Amino acid sequence: MADSTTTPRGNLVLFHSPNSRSAGTRILLEELGAPHELRVLNMKAGEQRKAPYLAVNPLGKVPAILHDGALVTEQVAIVIYLADLFPEAGLTPAIGDPLRGPYLRWIAYYGSCFEPAIVDRAMKRDPAPAATSPYGDFDTMFGVVAEALRKGPYLLGDRFSAADVLWGKALEWMVKFKLVPELPEVTDYVARVCSRPAFARIAAKDAELAAALEAAAAAEARAS
Repeated sequence: MADSTTTPRGNLVLFHSPNSRSAGTRILLEELGAPHELRVLNMKAGEQRKAPYLAVNPLGKVPAILHDGALVTEQVAIVIYLADLFPEAGLTPAIGDPLRGPYLRWIAYYGSCFEPAIVDRAMKRDPAPAATSPYGDFDTMFGVVAEALRKGPYLLGDRFSAADVLWGKALEWMVKFKLVPELPEVTDYVARVCSRPAFARIAAKDAELAAALEAAAAAEARAS
């Protein structure tokens, strides 16, 4: 929801489905106070695999955003792009700020190391050989994250950033499905980040949206 200090930055569209990775992007938009149009995909009905959306993102994934017609996909790219688009929200260190490098490091680490490791762990697959694995081994990869969270309270120390929106929402899911160790520093971080008002507002909205989409998919199934 936009506040009085946030002005539009052109036409911004989020392609979203509740209970998916795009929930984090919707939360980030809320934290940024970014005016945008929400286009909802009913994944229960398989809309993400149908031609209209595949014309937007051929991989059939959310989130995706359109900004004045320019497409941005991939969760980490979207986080960087949106936080830079609304710098007045204070969620991104500016170029030249000593925290800019660590900030980008944590966002990139999420996509290049954490996600591949989580997928292997969820599928009960061994990592690739160390010379070719993007993350080495799970324990080492996650140990780096846990150490940063122990120093806390956020990934950049005392400064909350868009990187925490990305990691906080992801770790909430991973703890819930027991895909990461439930260390005190992890659960405390999740509780701290996910108790923010923007997280609560979007959680409530997405719960209503998910129920409506599930009902619509069931009605369509009965009619077919």
